[in-house]
Amino acid sequence: QRLTVLLLCFLRQVRERLKKDVEQMKLQDPNFRPGLVVLQVGDRDDSNLYISMKMKAAAEIGINATHLRLPKTATEDEVLHSIREVNENSSVHGLIVQLPLDSIHKIDTEKVTNAVAPEKDVDGLTSINAGKLSRGDLGDCFIPCTPNGCMELIRQTGVSVAGKRAVVIGRSKIVGAPMHDLLLWSHATVTTCHSKTVDLAGEVGKADILVVGIGKAEMVKGDWIKKGAVVIDCGINHIPDESKPSGKRVVGDVHFASAKEQAGFITPVPGGVGPMTVAMLMANTVLSAKRFLEGHQPGRWNISYTTLNLQKPVPSDIVISRSCVPKPIDRLAREVGLLSDEVELYGKTKAKVQLHIIKRLQKQPDGKYVVVTGITPTPLGEGKSTTTIGLVQALGAHMKLNVFACVRQPSQGPTFGIKGGAAGGGYSQVIPMEEFNLHLTGDIHAITAANNLVAAAIDARIFHESTQSDKALYNRLVPLSGEQRKFSPIQINRLKKLGIEKTDPSALTDEEITRFARLDIDPSSITWQRVLDTNDRFLRKITIGQSPTEKGYTREAQFDITVASEIMAVLALTSSLEDMRQRLAKMVVATSCSGEPITTEDLGVSGALTVLMKDAIKPNLMQTLEGTPVFVHAGPFANIAHGNSSILADKIALRLVGPEGFVVTEAGFGADIGMEKFFNIKCRYSGLRPHVVVLVATVRALKMHGGGPTNLELLEKGCSNMRKQIENAQHFGVPVVVAVNAFKTDTEAELDLICDMAKAAGAFDAVRCFHWAEGGAGAVALGQAVQRACEAPSNFKFLYDLDLPIADKIRIIAQKIYGADDIQLLPDAQHKVELYTKQGFGSLPICMAKTHLSLSHEADKKGVPRGFILPIRDIRASVGAGFLYPLVGTMPTIPGLPTRPCFYDIDLDPETDQVNGLF
Repeated sequence: QRLTVLLLCFLRQVRERLKKDVEQMKLQDPNFRPGLVVLQVGDRDDSNLYISMKMKAAAEIGINATHLRLPKTATEDEVLHSIREVNENSSVHGLIVQLPLDSIHKIDTEKVTNAVAPEKDVDGLTSINAGKLSRGDLGDCFIPCTPNGCMELIRQTGVSVAGKRAVVIGRSKIVGAPMHDLLLWSHATVTTCHSKTVDLAGEVGKADILVVGIGKAEMVKGDWIKKGAVVIDCGINHIPDESKPSGKRVVGDVHFASAKEQAGFITPVPGGVGPMTVAMLMANTVLSAKRFLEGHQPGRWNISYTTLNLQKPVPSDIVISRSCVPKPIDRLAREVGLLSDEVELYGKTKAKVQLHIIKRLQKQPDGKYVVVTGITPTPLGEGKSTTTIGLVQALGAHMKLNVFACVRQPSQGPTFGIKGGAAGGGYSQVIPMEEFNLHLTGDIHAITAANNLVAAAIDARIFHESTQSDKALYNRLVPLSGEQRKFSPIQINRLKKLGIEKTDPSALTDEEITRFARLDIDPSSITWQRVLDTNDRFLRKITIGQSPTEKGYTREAQFDITVASEIMAVLALTSSLEDMRQRLAKMVVATSCSGEPITTEDLGVSGALTVLMKDAIKPNLMQTLEGTPVFVHAGPFANIAHGNSSILADKIALRLVGPEGFVVTEAGFGADIGMEKFFNIKCRYSGLRPHVVVLVATVRALKMHGGGPTNLELLEKGCSNMRKQIENAQHFGVPVVVAVNAFKTDTEAELDLICDMAKAAGAFDAVRCFHWAEGGAGAVALGQAVQRACEAPSNFKFLYDLDLPIADKIRIIAQKIYGADDIQLLPDAQHKVELYTKQGFGSLPICMAKTHLSLSHEADKKGVPRGFILPIRDIRASVGAGFLYPLVGTMPTIPGLPTRPCFYDIDLDPETDQVNGLF
């Protein structure tokens, strides 16, 4: 009795079941398909035949199968490299190495087989899967396909394996050895026979179940076989047969004609075990894909937290940072659902996240979105960063919720200046703090390079236009390559902008050549400055071009600090690599003498900028002291830029935490500065809507706003600033939770007064926080208040309509947020209003460049100033970033160093390679 009918029936059932499984996975994630790679070395005909069968079966089921063919010249290292690449590819769930490896070089098959990641080893041949099988861990491994197919064939006969005598002939790692293990763990009494077995026929005659995989044509004779036995023939052999066109035919290891008379069931060759092996391979691939989906569902984290060893008195920030050993960053990445090919490691404690994760997560719901801001601060700050980190440590390590912090990368200017680092403080820090505060992954340096390339291009273009004729200029811009001139793609873009629909450089008229070649930049209109990530007051005004080689072309210029560069703002507001390319191209650097805006695309430099920024666009992954994840990405200043971390980091984090999780981000300086820009600029471009505002207040700052440090009356007077900032948040329709960042010098009466007044002013809640001294445990009350506030009604709205005139938008911010009576446009500002409206930039949002030390334009005016007119000195356009920024009063765009900068305390220990003195 042959198994052919049963086999065909079963194969059909398997195929339909796997198809349904694949469809079910696609319902979970429409972008998901099980992926299989078959790696082949050489070009053997038999291997090609087997691979074509596998590829066809995969296509029928809906598996995305790839045939990766390496030449016969491939070395062992090249094969291993290919395997590592597939291991790292998250879209591949099964990897088969087709054996034998047909290379002219010696290749260790065992080494190659074991290089396959065990979770992708759908052939079940790695030592790890083989070891699990031999131990009986059948649910935690991949079973080799041929033995697995044999077991399915035995089951189809209806014969129970348990208690039967089973004989396996052959002990190969592919068939014999795993077959023995499978039969054993199915409770058969198993004998493995091989070339040294004495009385092979006698052993075969005892078998109720016989599996043969010895590789010898028709070796097992019918008269060896016990009557009624189940015979599974795994052999594939060729013997001469002159009746066949090829002169040979395929037979198994069992003499089929005689064996079928004895056996109760017997598999044919060909057409028996082979199709079943392919079916089991497909089943393993689908199983691997299922495991992948189950293990990588956004929002399902398996994260471990770090326990703090709290000390009193609280040590310095750097001592605390060093006392905590951070988790390896690749482990944290896995814990929060990032895949190995979505992460680029930068050492052991930081990594970049690839943007293609956005596509994988695009159908996932967002978590809760929380923004941390503050009252008008003292020069030393009020602990927004510390509160942000303390809150996420509370939500994660103590409340066991998925949570991400998204913070800005600090400028090195303040780190070596007066304010110090920005990693938080006490027991609420991003670690390692020296990595966080110094260089990180080089994003700010990339911005410096890109910014200064633009600056160099501007002055070089003016110089070359002033020293050359139209024709000479054109010939150098479009040089001969071989025998002809050719426009670059970026030059084609400029031609289109000019309305010149030509691609042949020789076809341009003289007038078109002039228009194309000459930007005719008005030097007095240049708004693009060079940058440096150092506080240096002596670069606020400089003269460039004083070398004789510049032929008298000099002009006054200045340096800004790097984080004030428009490229930093572009990085923070971009949504993709393509979007960043477009934003960089739209940046306006000057105006032509005829009043036309000059962009980086006109300069021909926008493509190069994108290349310089291609790595900086990827968010940086770090962690807190308690092991919760942090994205550190982008760092625009809040008083002279928009002061928020990147949209990309927020969007990725919101998908990773899942609908019950939280993303906590920080807006720079007070609510009148960073929070207003967060809502009116960042949220406009991101499309994200925050659930809660956390407003940080301190006794110290509120006493300053009240006029002095002496008594509760002055503190109560200073609370007017907190009331105003609560009101500012309420303009946007978002619930406010006040976090009172407690210092050890604060009294109970002072803390109670602030909380009471905050609630009376309309805050959803107000809680005292001790996260600086206690870590996340000291911010649990804040976490609980934020969690409750996220469930409260929210009616988010923008402060102004973009279609309003520029002056009206500025006036709304000044009156509603700062409390001004009106604005005054000084002559330069009035001119820019007219210019930008004419140039088509009037509908951009507004980014006020104003002191952060007062609600007004005068830093010494504390509390809630009244009766003032806000002077607008000038207005500049960050067209690529997507906003206009009015300059209020005098606003230095590069800070200076104090008498005693922080760098006095910073040094390196040459024995331990540790950085000392950071805070």
